[in-house]
Amino acid sequence: MQEPQVAPPFATSSSLTPTAAGPTELQALRALNSEYIREHPEEVARFLDLRSPQETAALLVHATPGAASQLVERLNPRIAAEVLVRMPRELSRTVLSEMNPSRSAPVVVSMSPREREEHLAGVEPKVAEAIREVLSYPVDSAKELGAIYLTDADGRLAGTVPLGEIATALPETKLKDLVRGGTPAVYVNASRHEVVEYLNEQRVATLPVVDLEHRLVGVIRYRALVTAAEAEASVTIQTMLGVSKEERALSKVSFAIHQRLPWLEINLATVFLAAFVVGLFENTIARFTALAVLLPVVSGQTGNSGMQALAVTMRGLALREVRISQWPRLIMKELGVGLLNGFAVALTTMLGVTIWSHSLGLTLVIGLAMLFSMTIAGAAGAAVPLLLKAFGQDPAQSSSIVLTTITDVCGFLTFLGLATIFASAL
Repeated sequence: MQEPQVAPPFATSSSLTPTAAGPTELQALRALNSEYIREHPEEVARFLDLRSPQETAALLVHATPGAASQLVERLNPRIAAEVLVRMPRELSRTVLSEMNPSRSAPVVVSMSPREREEHLAGVEPKVAEAIREVLSYPVDSAKELGAIYLTDADGRLAGTVPLGEIATALPETKLKDLVRGGTPAVYVNASRHEVVEYLNEQRVATLPVVDLEHRLVGVIRYRALVTAAEAEASVTIQTMLGVSKEERALSKVSFAIHQRLPWLEINLATVFLAAFVVGLFENTIARFTALAVLLPVVSGQTGNSGMQALAVTMRGLALREVRISQWPRLIMKELGVGLLNGFAVALTTMLGVTIWSHSLGLTLVIGLAMLFSMTIAGAAGAAVPLLLKAFGQDPAQSSSIVLTTITDVCGFLTFLGLATIFASAL
């Protein structure tokens, strides 16, 4: 059975040829086609989807460059590239110049390298530069459109329409009437950190990408957003440990040393500060050597308590869960957690020290020291990143070093200070 022919929605070259009509009729045909394409581009595009690239190219020859560019923009980029290649070269370059650079770039990149360069060389330098600029964007920075985003006649982002609104709207409802609120977007030159920051603020599944003239370039999809957030989180962990954001697993040895050594030197200075505190109680330690054995226990538990509070606070800052007005509440919460955890850990520690030393005084001293130091460490773990952020510093870059200094000094000072006060009971 012969396949039924699809009637074209507009006049084609086969319906009116030079032998059947003169220049006037051909001019009328061209005007008719252009008018129909301008008024019904979607219907014409659906018709062209059923044609081969050769047929589409032959049909578009009789349309104006402006009308032809509207149709080419609506075709699959790969098919559109084949259509342009089969057009007369001068016409295809003109059509390419009429298209929005964000729409023409996927078409150009679908051509062979030779055809691509020939077409770009034939268009105006400004047009070619705009297309090359879009082609220079990183592959993973923006994805092919998959959401319902609206643009104006110049390709500028005008709004977004929820799919649920489209599904429940009346057939005659216009898309512009379904736009709800503003449309968040990022610029093409935004860094990964800026994209993640914007994602945390807006809480969107997809994020439109626009150029400096607010023309829609593409959309960063949910998977890419999650990947960027995961990468940013890993960078935060890296900087918390005194390692640069720029260092990678296979970075050069010289680069790694240059990035790490300054922080190691700073950390060394804080260790000397803790050692100075211990030196203040040299006589007490000389009298009661058991104190030296228990010092790592106090400093270790104090440091762990502070780091737990620091990790929770850093996550809250990264995800924008904590506002400035909530900072006192967060510090009080960590103060309470540190107090109760300190009490529980102190009881366990006191039981172990009693069995080991059989000294009631030493047991009491380490129990009180554990309670006080862990309480202070919990509050410090929340306060340090908040204060650094308030002073315009990066909390992830130096919080751990500052907190380690506080917890070490606090733990040693509390334990050895109490031991000095209750020396007669040891």
